[in-house]
Amino acid sequence: MQNKGLIRVFAIIFGLVCIYQLSFTYLANKTETAAKEFAISKAGDDADQRDVYERVYLDSVGKLPIYAGITYNEAKEKELNKGLDLKGGINVILQISVRDILGGLANGKRDPAFVAALDAADEAQKNSQNTYFDDFLTAFEAQGGDARLASPDIFSNVILGDKIDPNMTNDQVATVLRKEIEETIQSAFETLRNRIDKFGVTQPNIQNLGDNGRILVELPGAKDIQRAVRFVSAKAQLEFYQTHYAGDVINYLAQVDQTLAASVKKEETDEKSATEVAQDSTNTDSVVDDLLKDAESEEEEEAPNSPLFELLSPNSQAFQFREVSTVGFAAVKDTAQINSYLRTPSIVRLRPANLRFAKFVWGDVETITVGEGDAEESIERVSLYALESNRSGEPYMSGDVVNDARQQFTTSQEPSVGLDFEGQGVSQWAKLTREVSQKRNAIAIVLDNTVQSAATAKQEIKGGSTEISGNFTLQSAQDLATVLNAGKLPASADVIEAEEIGATLGKEAINSGIISFVIALLFVLVWMIFYYGRAGLYSDVALVVNILFIFGVLVSFEAVLTLPGIAGIVLTIGMAVDANVLIFERIKEELRKGKSQKDAIKDGFNNALSSILDANITTFLTALILFLFGTGPVKGFAVTLMIGIATSLFCAIFITRLFIDGYGKNGKSLAFSTGITKNLFVNNTIDFLGKRKIAYMISLALIAIGIFSLVSGGLDTSVDFVGGRSYKVRFEKAVNSSEIEQLLASEDVFGSAIVKTYGADNQLKITTKYNIQESGIEVDEAVELKLFEALKSYFPADLTFEDFSRSYDGKQIGKMSYYKVGPTIADDIKRGALLAIIGSLIVVFLYILLRFRRWQFSLGAVAAVFHDVLIVLGIFALTKNLMPFDMEVDQNFIAAILTVIGYSLNDTVVVFDRIREYIKEHGSTRGFGKLINQALNSTLSRTLNTSVTTLIVLLAIFFFGADSIKGLMFALIVGVLVGTYSSLFIATPVMFDTVQKKGLKEENKEEDSEEA
Repeated sequence: MQNKGLIRVFAIIFGLVCIYQLSFTYLANKTETAAKEFAISKAGDDADQRDVYERVYLDSVGKLPIYAGITYNEAKEKELNKGLDLKGGINVILQISVRDILGGLANGKRDPAFVAALDAADEAQKNSQNTYFDDFLTAFEAQGGDARLASPDIFSNVILGDKIDPNMTNDQVATVLRKEIEETIQSAFETLRNRIDKFGVTQPNIQNLGDNGRILVELPGAKDIQRAVRFVSAKAQLEFYQTHYAGDVINYLAQVDQTLAASVKKEETDEKSATEVAQDSTNTDSVVDDLLKDAESEEEEEAPNSPLFELLSPNSQAFQFREVSTVGFAAVKDTAQINSYLRTPSIVRLRPANLRFAKFVWGDVETITVGEGDAEESIERVSLYALESNRSGEPYMSGDVVNDARQQFTTSQEPSVGLDFEGQGVSQWAKLTREVSQKRNAIAIVLDNTVQSAATAKQEIKGGSTEISGNFTLQSAQDLATVLNAGKLPASADVIEAEEIGATLGKEAINSGIISFVIALLFVLVWMIFYYGRAGLYSDVALVVNILFIFGVLVSFEAVLTLPGIAGIVLTIGMAVDANVLIFERIKEELRKGKSQKDAIKDGFNNALSSILDANITTFLTALILFLFGTGPVKGFAVTLMIGIATSLFCAIFITRLFIDGYGKNGKSLAFSTGITKNLFVNNTIDFLGKRKIAYMISLALIAIGIFSLVSGGLDTSVDFVGGRSYKVRFEKAVNSSEIEQLLASEDVFGSAIVKTYGADNQLKITTKYNIQESGIEVDEAVELKLFEALKSYFPADLTFEDFSRSYDGKQIGKMSYYKVGPTIADDIKRGALLAIIGSLIVVFLYILLRFRRWQFSLGAVAAVFHDVLIVLGIFALTKNLMPFDMEVDQNFIAAILTVIGYSLNDTVVVFDRIREYIKEHGSTRGFGKLINQALNSTLSRTLNTSVTTLIVLLAIFFFGADSIKGLMFALIVGVLVGTYSSLFIATPVMFDTVQKKGLKEENKEEDSEEA
């Protein structure tokens, strides 16, 4: 090996840099441990207070030097980033509404063709892989006729100025609109970045996901998903209206109620008449029965029928004080039905002149207690307001005139938000307050179509300031001030994917990850010494250096370490051993040929290099494809796998070589084996090809069983691919999953649900598609509240919904994690997974074809891969209801499938490489079948050694790792077993059966003549 001194210097410098980078993580963790201890000493078991004291402590020491002038803030910024599954936190993907953007650019026009195209695009997006704008264009063009985007009724308007004129074609307008959409999405991205910078978590992450208007937001350590989602998704559209008098509105609502009641009565009468006509004229009911029916019908006629007022309670003060602003109150669950009533065209036509353009808007949610004693219960209700507006529904003032927002306190010391106006906002506010003081109505301050407060003004206010008061906590007031200062989003942002992992679950994942990592590492270290003696010890040193390099590179590139990422590192340990095994086995072969130790080492490294490179490149390619198509933790798995492959190659080829050459330079002998392993797998004469027909039959039987299971029972598909909500809930005691599934699947709760034991028998994974088509934080909260109410009897009586829902460090029961995938993004995830698998197969086929220059080799490798994937899928379908752990097919499972592909190819390529070497060495002088058998036997030691080592590593993670990756590990374990088998009994036999012996001999003669 040339330039040993340079390699040694590089390795030392690289190692020191990695240690330096990792030192920041050590210093940050040390400070945070001290902060936790301080918080516990001050707050005891109070989780909220512990959080406060912990933040206070870290803020106080943030700028103080910890070691060698490094402050905590600097160390925190440069530490190893841990993913949500290790640290706990919140991850959401927001979909910026392109419909809103187009509507804004069209200046809110209601052109029928334009609106119809938007509606068609909404519908198409449910199953389409196109962008929203592309589907909109397709729908608009499909209408034909004279519909033109450049029409003055659509995009040729004041908003787009001189960018679009009426003479432009649809294609020209589309080009302008694409740019406008991109700029608007970028504006939304910057607005969100400004908000998140002030959210109060360390190492937040925000990414723009391609050109489809999706934005990823990660908030490590955040513990309140409702607050986080409200914070990032709030459009922050602030509006100011005058309110209508509640007395006038209630008079109108009374007329509405009477109209609805008459309509309901008419429907009941018609239905009753139809029923009576359908009855048999020879009815034999008794006289007593007839009398009872008459009595019941009289009671029904006398019973009051109030469809609206049964749901909406009028404000009693409005009967005494007509000018009050609150019209009435309703439970949150009833607001949708009330809205439906008020928007019915026949009801709208009943409006008197003064309410013709009124907007009915609900206030913020408040919790009240009703009943007494055992009947006491808490309900969430909202207030109804009627706001003055014009024909276009525009407010009196908009939030664009707000210069500054801040959290403050009312005169009664309640949290509130202060606003300062600028420009024309000062005079507009003075005019609004003057009119309100004269009319004695109220000013409604509306944020994102919710009335935050409605207050009167006794006189004109000229100072250009006001205050929003209402049902605020200190935190919510601070959040509102922050989002108002950051600016409003240019379009609504819907949460299409959300994930919440509790801090306790994250800490448990770290502990289990460390345990599995240490056990796997110890086994590999001991095994290498047991099998290869002192050479194995040198391999172990290179392996430890490799791990240092992996973590150092992760920190340097600011990559995120996830739970699957830890699995990727541990898997890398097993694969890193493979390179050293290949080298040591080749050296042993050279020694058995009688070469000197120096020549054997040199030739062993050189001969193994081709196999090492081919095997690692194929695995790297599958990891790269996984990185390109994967998201979140799966991407973390791919990153660590790619980094591990690169560092493993360097350590195996160069670091191990330095130690081996250094030991042997003084003539010392290195055996590369121990007394027990010296003659293992030497002179094997197994006839692999002779057993290929039996192997084909076994494989066909396994694949047939697997396909039957897939067709008849299918796979247990996760919400990643079908959409839905998934909760991991921990109980105080063991619970019956079937009993809870029956409860949650009832029509009174979700209608359908899947409940499985998750890890321990007091922990469940609950999945439901209930209301998944509806978006909005209110919907998510309502579903979670419904879950809590259904499960309340299984928890201690003093557990509140807040305790159940909120995440904090040390939490023992309640919701431990939450995952939501909307139906649109689920389709995209499914498509990405399919492309990843197909893409990996195509890339590997082409690489092997290029490397071996014979399509038969590519066919054999791909046949083995298909064989392995089908068997893994079949086993998952067959055992999904038998295993005591989660067997869902999710993104982690796709990562496992791609890793199985990589591992199978790794094994196959090593065998093919040896076959190619034998072909070059022996040409056509030996029978091709005998040559292949000899190649397979010569690599058997390496094949079994690597497989056993990798299996033990995977088993360590499987038994001691976190519950969330047991399915991933099971797939990998099955994949390694099947992949080892297929490289020997499928890939090579398929290649052998498709090779034309005569053609092969001719190629050999050509190669021999070229070499001559």
